[in-house]
Amino acid sequence: MIKNTIAPILAASALLAACTTVPESADPLAGTSWRLVEMQSMDDAQGTTRADNPDRYTITFAEDSMAYMKLDCNRGRSSYESASTGAKQGSLEFGNIASTMAMCPPDSLSEKLGQQLGFVRSYVMRDGRLNMALMADGGILVWEPTELETP
Repeated sequence: MIKNTIAPILAASALLAACTTVPESADPLAGTSWRLVEMQSMDDAQGTTRADNPDRYTITFAEDSMAYMKLDCNRGRSSYESASTGAKQGSLEFGNIASTMAMCPPDSLSEKLGQQLGFVRSYVMRDGRLNMALMADGGILVWEPTELETP
């Protein structure tokens, strides 16, 4: 009689264990901070624009799905959605970016970077860098890790 009771329990336990998966990190970007290295355009006429001082352009992905940005003399923030689609890659999209509107120096990348962040659709982490791809093969924003900044 005990055999008849234990067998179904063991079978149900094995089935439950087979259906259970260990969840991956819901957001591999959360808790990371990056500084801009360069903006690569797919248009040869524009080419690659390197940040003169990468510390003037940073982005921090908070645990609460908010991104905090330093855009040279301006500060910005936005919600973001990220989903892993494989090892070190995934979809990435920012919501509306709220930003201060200070007048930065003429050589600033503030305005251009703020606009391009709105067109980000995916990311790949390669060689320790975060590469954000813009929609319609518009370009790549290349970032390197930096110390976590407090918003």
